[in-house]
Amino acid sequence: MRRSYQYRKLERHSRKPEQLLLVPMIDIFTVLVTFLLMTAVFSRTVILQLNLPASQTEFKEPPPGLQLEVMVRKDQLMVADRNTGPLHAVPNTPQGYDYEGLTEYLKFVKTKFPEKTDASILLEPQTPYDTLVQVMDRVRVFESGAGANLVQAELFPDISIGDAPAAEEAAAPAAAPGDAAPPAPGAPPGPTPAPAGGAHS
Repeated sequence: MRRSYQYRKLERHSRKPEQLLLVPMIDIFTVLVTFLLMTAVFSRTVILQLNLPASQTEFKEPPPGLQLEVMVRKDQLMVADRNTGPLHAVPNTPQGYDYEGLTEYLKFVKTKFPEKTDASILLEPQTPYDTLVQVMDRVRVFESGAGANLVQAELFPDISIGDAPAAEEAAAPAAAPGDAAPPAPGAPPGPTPAPAGGAHS
């Protein structure tokens, strides 16, 4: 009995420390990573067919060489071409700015210029920051679908920001210095301008 005890004691001292087996752990992680990759949902931008509004809605055709501008005014959102002027006005609703109406017209413009990606947003003074964010979102992308099927399609993601011109300037080009409107038929001629340096007595 004593000998057996000494033998077991010697066996414990000579036993090698246990080693951690990494192979099963690597197998588990390999299966886990494969499962996560297969079930992951990635955010993606897809190209969708644009559904245009009903035919009774009249949209002005954008001109060739379009330089797209979206003006944010107090009473409306105005889509314009930098070279030719206003294209489409989106008046405010009782709830505020009509962002859906803006999206519909920009979708129409995108069908005419599918390769165009740049646009300018011009703001009047004192425009709220939240309004700027909402307009930027509507100019960049539009959403289609609902729930798990909700996807985003690209409109004009390259955006620059500036100041909107005065309403009078946007409505009509400014007259050149020295130009005067022709008198109406039958109207008396206007006063003769004084010579430079003032009149002499």
